[in-house]
Amino acid sequence: MLRQWYPVLFMLSSTFSLSLTGLLTKYLTTQLDSNLLSFLRFFLPSIILMVFFIGLKLRVPSSQLLKPIWVRAFCIGACQVCFIYSLSHLTLVESVVLFGTGPLFLPLLEKLIYGVPISVLTIAALVGTFSGVVLLAGDVSGIEFRVELLVGLAAGVFNAGSQLSLYRASKSELNPYEINFWTFIFAALFIVPMLLVSARFEQVFWYPQETSSLLVVVVLMVLAVLIINTQVFRARAYKLADSGSQLAPLIFTNLLFTAIWQLIFFDVEFNRYQLMGLSLIVVSTVANVVLPKWWAFRQSKLA
Repeated sequence: MLRQWYPVLFMLSSTFSLSLTGLLTKYLTTQLDSNLLSFLRFFLPSIILMVFFIGLKLRVPSSQLLKPIWVRAFCIGACQVCFIYSLSHLTLVESVVLFGTGPLFLPLLEKLIYGVPISVLTIAALVGTFSGVVLLAGDVSGIEFRVELLVGLAAGVFNAGSQLSLYRASKSELNPYEINFWTFIFAALFIVPMLLVSARFEQVFWYPQETSSLLVVVVLMVLAVLIINTQVFRARAYKLADSGSQLAPLIFTNLLFTAIWQLIFFDVEFNRYQLMGLSLIVVSTVANVVLPKWWAFRQSKLA
């Protein structure tokens, strides 16, 4: 009986770690260059995972599995670059809400990649999300183009791509630690060119403000452990689930955890337009995932 709850418990552990990851990353955006932070978010977890493989045989992905891992690495790398950029320009909740639109874009990517039809509900949810992003601008009487909102939304798109490829990779012969080791290594490689460009222009990478470098290092190590926990437990949840969409509603618990951190650690106020925008994005994304399941359940009861 307890075993059937394992996917739920693993996903909740993943989303809780993810919310803490967002909180610590928000802090680190004031201490490190964004490109360096993006690189370390993948390089440090891969080093920690490598320690686990000491004395064990690390399996290399098969040629068939390399494609979804490379795709996931690219998506997760691009997702984090966009997420970190939005965190440095938006509030924690705004960034996480935009990042959390990933499940909404899953059907859209399935349509583009696999030709799966898009439902009317998904189209309506996309319109609702776009309207919510517009309201997040804050003043609908004079809408101002804000790049950070679109970048935050792009994080949601790449998040969807990473989840789509993760579900496929999680069904392979590799365990979650091996999948994420190769994913983190490949993602770090994708970010290296951006890091070199920053170094070329002699950009400052490390600028602790009113704190010690040791504290920054400690936070980075804690962040690395949380990232591993997030990805490994999510991979375990997907491996035990019957389908990727089965656990999709639980992804939104990340928003609940993040709202708690926002109330505890930040003094941020939203105007009425921004509150409407945040609410519209959350409702649109949740409805797109929950309503089809509710309708299918109702039809099964009537049959």
